[in-house]
Amino acid sequence: MEAISRNALVPVWLPWPLPQGWLVTGLAEAGDGRSGIRATVVAVSGPSLTHGPADMLIIAEEPGVGLGAGFAGLEGTDPGAGFDEGPYHAKIDVKGHPAALWCVDAAPDRAVYVGEALGNWLWVVVWPAEAGYLITLTDLSLRDLRDQDQALDLPFGAFSPRLGGEDA
Repeated sequence: MEAISRNALVPVWLPWPLPQGWLVTGLAEAGDGRSGIRATVVAVSGPSLTHGPADMLIIAEEPGVGLGAGFAGLEGTDPGAGFDEGPYHAKIDVKGHPAALWCVDAAPDRAVYVGEALGNWLWVVVWPAEAGYLITLTDLSLRDLRDQDQALDLPFGAFSPRLGGEDA
């Protein structure tokens, strides 16, 4: 976590405080040694109100990287033309400022919301799709783990299988 936070060129978004009963279940990155970390993923998992467990990935990426679209099950590198037409579907707090998110028609087993924060794509991908209520009904607030003025005692759980690429 410290290495990604130290070397990332994009935010490392963490919902904080975590929803009740949720744990941090992994981090991932995309980039290389020359151009740096251009995309980050924070995985969190916890109970769903609908049934069983739920998994959430929060992805920050520079435009054109495509990591968020890959986890969303979309072709291409972005959410597609017109994703932000009409009113937003959800709003979350990003470092004390509201950020609008639009629901994207993605793979049927997941709910996908996308918007922009600090000049980068902000993707929130939730499994199962029914657990998408977490974005619309809860007061999610995101912190950037790159910020040095915080000492968070993060609860960690088993590594999320969503980061293994099988479900993306």
